[in-house]
Parts: sequence; structure tokens; C-alpha cells
Amino acid sequence: MQITLNGEPRALDAPLTVEALIRSLGLDPARIAGERNFEIVTRSLYGETPVEEGDKLEIVHFIGGGSGDDGWSVAGRRFTSRLIIGTGKYKSYEENARALEASGAEIVTVAIRRVNLSNPGEPRLTDFIDPKKTVFLPNTAGCFTGEEAVRTLRLAREMGGWTLVKLEVLGDKKTLYPDMIETIRSTELLTKEGFEVMVYCTDDPLMARRCEEAGAVAIMPLAAPIGSGLGIQNPVNIRLIVEQSKVPVLVDAGVGTASDASVAMELGCDGVLMNTAIAEAKDPVRMAAAMKHAVLAGRLAYRAGRMPRKTYADPSSPLAGLI
Repeated sequence: MQITLNGEPRALDAPLTVEALIRSLGLDPARIAGERNFEIVTRSLYGETPVEEGDKLEIVHFIGGGSGDDGWSVAGRRFTSRLIIGTGKYKSYEENARALEASGAEIVTVAIRRVNLSNPGEPRLTDFIDPKKTVFLPNTAGCFTGEEAVRTLRLAREMGGWTLVKLEVLGDKKTLYPDMIETIRSTELLTKEGFEVMVYCTDDPLMARRCEEAGAVAIMPLAAPIGSGLGIQNPVNIRLIVEQSKVPVLVDAGVGTASDASVAMELGCDGVLMNTAIAEAKDPVRMAAAMKHAVLAGRLAYRAGRMPRKTYADPSSPLAGLI
């Protein structure tokens, strides 16, 4: 009898129950979970559930996660890394690729620009970063109207079938703050067209809520103006956005160094998106590695729960019994 077990073909000499199969593998049924033909098999039914010709079975157990993190999801997609990096401002695509590897990021933002017709053979991002191995997140960087943003993302979808996108509609060239009226309108339009929209927005809890109501699959409040490196300027509002949101919240824009990324994660954010902080560091590859560890440390600290802040000192060693 032929079955598929954990993705591999396996021949069985005789009919077995799920429990008998588990025990034949030297496993304790009480310590694993089983799935037969994409349906969970309840542990109490292991002894009654037959393994039949052609069955597809999965047997899983808990392992140490390595990073100590629990991963996150957006629009039904699961990711391990909570760091997203950009692909602009690097000295070369090769440097960008090395920074990506050092960061451990699984998603990169990509802008949509016209092909240089005078030099169609020039190097391209996809020559260095494979979209089959790294998720490309098309964004609308440089768009100042909803129409520009929607048109840009329609082209992105046509190029690669991408529907998970990052929307930013800017208000002016000096601050690069988002125009929230146009942003919300664009979110509604794109959502109706089947896009899954991660939305760059102000750090205003009310505007963040409007974005979610408009269909955003993730809220991305700025920490500070794009490219400023000022770090999180309004941690109270970021925390309020995290508390009220039913979709992932990722700090986007304004991160300058690793401690900024840690603060964002300690506030409970699901992730951090950055570009300039890595690309314009003196050593982008080393900074990318620092950001990877900062995000992990901040997430672990958030899950651990910080000690309460106190007005006065509280000695670690008891004062009673001093010599």
C-alpha cells in the first residue's frame, strides 16, 4: 500500500490505523498531531482511523523555534521575519542583495518605474533578488494622487500578478506625509479591485481606524518623516493604534537605528519596515544584521512584559540583615 507521509512517498506492508502507524515510527501518539488528507485527526480517534491507499498524512510536533518568535500573518500569508526592507538608495543592487541576506527579511518593497529604453539591458533588481524566493511588495512611492497610486498598482499586478501591495499617497514633497483623504479613498478603490492593501498612514489612531474600515490588511503608521531617521516621535499614538487594530500594525518610515526598531516592537507592533536606515548606514550589510537582531529583541521583550515603572528606588537585594 502506498501513502504519502510528511511529503514523502512510503510503502506499508499491511493496513494500519493512524495510531499503529505513529507507534511503528517510534513516536508517542500523545506528543504529536496528525492530519489525514488535509483534515485533522482527533487524538481520541487515532486507533479507529484507518490508513488507506493513497492517503496523504502529516505528523507534526513542537520544536525549538530558533528565533524565539511566533511569526506573523498578513492577508493569509505567513512570515517568520518581522522586518521588511526597501530596495532604494543602495550603492548597487549587489549591496542591496547582501543587506537582504543579512537582515533575514522575507519581504522587500519595490517601486514601479519606466524602463530605460536607451539602455534596456542595464542591470535590474530581479537580477540580484529573486521574486520566487523573496516576496516583492510593490509600493506607490512618489504618488501624490489616488489615481496615480491605483494606476501604478494595476501595472504591478500586470507584471507579476502581485495583489499584496503597499499604498502610500503623499501630501507634499517637503514632509512626504501621507494625504489621508486620498489614502483612504485609494484603499477603498484598490480593495474593490481585489488588492490586499498595506497602508502607509499618519500616526493618528482615528485615521488608522478609517484605513482598516476601508479594507486595509495592514496598518503602517509612520514613526517620523520618511528618510529622517528621527525614530518614533509619538509612541503613545503607536501603542493606541496597536491596541485598537484587528489587522497587523507595522511601523513604517523614520527608523534611524537598531534601538528605534526595538522600541517599535516593544510597543507591540507586528513588524517594522525600513529603507534609509540600512541603505544610508556607513556599512549597510552590518546595519541590516543589527536590525534583524533588534526586531527579534524588541519582540521578545514585548512578549516577556517589561517591569513596571516606579517613582522611587527598589533595591534588588534585601536591606534586612545588613552587617
